Amino acid sequence: MLQITKLGRVMVPVADQDEAIAFYTKALGFTLVADVPFAATGRWVEVAPPGGGASLALVPPMGAYGTGRMTGVAFESPDPAGAHAALKAKGVDVDAGLMGGDGGVPLMFFFRDNDANTLMIVEAQSSTRSS
Repeated sequence: MLQITKLGRVMVPVADQDEAIAFYTKALGFTLVADVPFAATGRWVEVAPPGGGASLALVPPMGAYGTGRMTGVAFESPDPAGAHAALKAKGVDVDAGLMGGDGGVPLMFFFRDNDANTLMIVEAQSSTRSS
């Protein structure tokens, strides 16, 4: 029987794991949850948002899975406008403006990490969703 219980982690390719750790912990306030040897010469590195949820595995580029890509990762924030301003003040590459917020689509914006991987911050919605 197949038993998938939750989304555990998402792999994000980075050129330098130490620089990526610095970006995600300092700019986004994430916690370093794993930094251990992996295989013969590698490291397994994970960071997670302070509120919990899935972590990001910061992995070296592998074949077609390189840096500078749309990750498909969307983080939630109760205040995307405040998050946008805070990231911009820290020198993070953020979109010029926010999108949505018109009642039908939540407020959101894209930003890029040090490897030009694109991620998104989306306004946190209530836990009740229509089907």
